[in-house]
Amino acid sequence: MSALHALSAQELISAYRSRTLSPVAVTQAVLAHMERWEPLLHATYLWRPDLALVQAKASEARWLRGAPCGLLDGIPTTIKENISTLGDPTPLGTAATELIAASADAPPAARMRAAGAVILCKTTMPDYGMLSSGLSSFHALTRNPWDLSKTPGGSSAGGGAAAAAGYGPLHVGTDIGGSLRLPASWCGIYSLKPSLGRVPIDPPYTGRAAGPMTRSVADAALMMQVLSLPDARDSMSLPYQAIEWARFDQGTEKLRGLKIGLMLDAGCGLEVQPEVHAAIENAARLFEQAGAVVMPMQPFLTRAMLDGMDHAWRMRSLMDLKTLPEGRRAKVLPFIQAWADSAADMTGPQVFAAFSQFHATRLAAVRASAEFDYVISPTAPMPAFDAELPSPTNDPLHPLEHIAFTVPWNMSEQPAASIACGFTTSGLPIGLQIAGKRFDDLGVLQVSRAFELLRGPQRTWPTPS
Repeated sequence: MSALHALSAQELISAYRSRTLSPVAVTQAVLAHMERWEPLLHATYLWRPDLALVQAKASEARWLRGAPCGLLDGIPTTIKENISTLGDPTPLGTAATELIAASADAPPAARMRAAGAVILCKTTMPDYGMLSSGLSSFHALTRNPWDLSKTPGGSSAGGGAAAAAGYGPLHVGTDIGGSLRLPASWCGIYSLKPSLGRVPIDPPYTGRAAGPMTRSVADAALMMQVLSLPDARDSMSLPYQAIEWARFDQGTEKLRGLKIGLMLDAGCGLEVQPEVHAAIENAARLFEQAGAVVMPMQPFLTRAMLDGMDHAWRMRSLMDLKTLPEGRRAKVLPFIQAWADSAADMTGPQVFAAFSQFHATRLAAVRASAEFDYVISPTAPMPAFDAELPSPTNDPLHPLEHIAFTVPWNMSEQPAASIACGFTTSGLPIGLQIAGKRFDDLGVLQVSRAFELLRGPQRTWPTPS
């Protein structure tokens, strides 16, 4: 048997059922593993081993009675810091936030807790979730377990690092422009950004989604059974649908006859690096060998779209920062300050034009992908960059050049996943993005599982030195 911290949720549930393992023993093993990694990674917030063990003991008692309380009873889990948990402050990654205890669990946390998950800790994020890195004015710098000099990505920085490092099998993150998929790509894990509203979230916002971060498609599918349950607090949620998430594994036969668009050029943003380009082309060949029809897909994202969304987010952030007292505002990460302040001179018509690009991007993404069953592309144009940088460009006036492949699917509300498809010569993971039509979350999982079978065994997960 693998080390306890490395067991999948599926394996743990089976072991609990047969009483060959207990939630207490597993939680203790995961916590011990975290103790070895955490001084190097800094992936956690509110890491409270004693509280985790209290949950594990309660779970163990339920299993001994033969009465687990839900699908995830006793499974070690982490939750991103910006997903509120009852009684805990939610700093949003920034030292500028007033630390006030949350009055309730946000929907993803509530669903995981009700299913019996053992919540080990919260996981780190950058200031306001507006960076694709682990740099924060509140949390210590989060690093990538594959290479400690590199970023895990963001804004679900701690979740990506925790999944790759083996902080248990299940991790919940959020995504508004790539914040689930970019860490998944750079940490070599799997993540699904669901269709907007598939997973209830509070507060809801255009493009914002919560989703699973795991080492396998199977565990992500298991999490979706829980995360997709309804919650009236999300005013943008989809009507609940009893999707057969357990049917995620249709084998490679799922691919036969599918029409798949291959997008190697996003239309703008950073150029795809050669090793990433080669890994995605190799993935496309695997799809073809399995019977899919892979066709080139023309780029559709324009400079006006990417810059417009960037400028709209700058203005939103500027308005948020202006509500802060001067002393607290001064604590915000300087990169975020400079980014937001750059919107100060925008006129009303300019702001309107910028916000209009969210909808323009939605229309373009839907139109460009309509002729395909699924679209595959790089998740990011490059592997993980230096940990100390806020973004690959390190330029607050050009901060989003790396999200051109991911952000369109947030705006179009279509499901999109990232799955590891190779490594650079220096040993950094490369992610393949798989996007589907709106509402086809199960289909994206099924195509992801088919590729998981095609790609073959992956490299051994990193261990603390």
